[in-house]
Amino acid sequence: MDKILSDARIKQLGDSYPRDLILSQVREQLEKERAAITGGKPPSEYNRIVATVCEQLEQLFQPTLRRVINATGVIIHTNLGRAPLSPETLAAMAAASEGYTNLEFDMESGARGSRHVHMESLLCRLTGAEAGLVVNNNAAAVMLGLTALARRKEVIVSRGQAVEIGGGFRIPDVMRQSGAKLVEVGTTNCTYARDYEQAITERTAALLRVHSSNFRLVGFTADASLEEILEVANRHGLPVLDDLGSGCFLDTSLFGLDREPMVQESVAGGVALTFFSGDKLVGGPQAGIIVGRKEYVDKLKRHPLARAVRIDKTRLAGLAATLRHYLRGEAESKIPVWRMISEPLGEIERRAREWVEAFVGPAEVIEGETMVGGGSLPGGTLPTRVLKIGGGKRDEKMAMELSRRLRERETPVIGRVSENALLLDPRTLLPGEDSFVIEALRGISSGKS
Repeated sequence: MDKILSDARIKQLGDSYPRDLILSQVREQLEKERAAITGGKPPSEYNRIVATVCEQLEQLFQPTLRRVINATGVIIHTNLGRAPLSPETLAAMAAASEGYTNLEFDMESGARGSRHVHMESLLCRLTGAEAGLVVNNNAAAVMLGLTALARRKEVIVSRGQAVEIGGGFRIPDVMRQSGAKLVEVGTTNCTYARDYEQAITERTAALLRVHSSNFRLVGFTADASLEEILEVANRHGLPVLDDLGSGCFLDTSLFGLDREPMVQESVAGGVALTFFSGDKLVGGPQAGIIVGRKEYVDKLKRHPLARAVRIDKTRLAGLAATLRHYLRGEAESKIPVWRMISEPLGEIERRAREWVEAFVGPAEVIEGETMVGGGSLPGGTLPTRVLKIGGGKRDEKMAMELSRRLRERETPVIGRVSENALLLDPRTLLPGEDSFVIEALRGISSGKS
């Protein structure tokens, strides 16, 4: 211990790190060395031990969350942070972070206010709902709704909608945690309005519709429409809860995609509460959004769980800025997700050809498909043009190696390897990021990366 602490390399660490932290790291490393020797491994060289201590301390202060370039061809990529944010959204979040805000302060009265007021009018204007509420994410939104309205009661849902989405989020598990009892009706592939009708008892609290999000059932299928579910619920004086998952304010069919259920349609149909995400097709920061009838939204606001799942000031500011893009009619030009979806194919091909010219070696532009992703539009894709490197029977190792070298750059470029070829899709890049890809392609093809 004394020898290591007196080493010039360790002493130099004292200029950057607290002594207690250095001591702790040295002790930890020596303990690992003792355990390795006890296990029969040869002792490490002294210089290796010192170098390891230095490396681990440096790594401790390096941020693990890094910016990457998404060239995967998946727009809302869950593993890469879902929806990128508009400059206006980022500016609003930064402004809210710089100092104090009126998050829960009524400027007129000088008394305590509510954080809900910063979002509710925007949500009502956009969706036509009577009231709105924002929480941490959509899973929290659904949990809060079920807990506040159906604890120790029954909620009826189609067996074909008792789904699991990404990250192990299962509707039956969420309902169990909320204290609501799940009553499944129909079959996996066929559920009719009469199935809901026959399942209603005096213990029924609500009917729940769940959007399938990331899968599609095909073949012999039947599903009660939202209108049919509402008719059944209205006859029995019950609320309908609508979990849209991704949520959408624009008509996706106008962009050549399958039609995604729109929030406005759910509200207009008479649903009591509609739940959806803020960080998928809405294109904002992570959030769970709840809109609907005031009597039900107010119950959620007053529930103790609402405090546990509430959203912070930075994401409130960012989501508000994102929603204003829709109100101004500028979502396609301002919100990155919608700008990517609406980008002309000719422009994508032009960019892909610039990438080909930057790569020193065999490469070509081919037709491809961009996925929307993020649990949205299952199977929905957009035509695109991608850069393809490799693809021969013996090219798999080469494609994997190029992919690795792109990931190891200072600003990593993330592509995908398919059928022995490295594929890079321009559609999923943000403005200004092409230069990173061009520089990276020149680097990996010249061996300088």
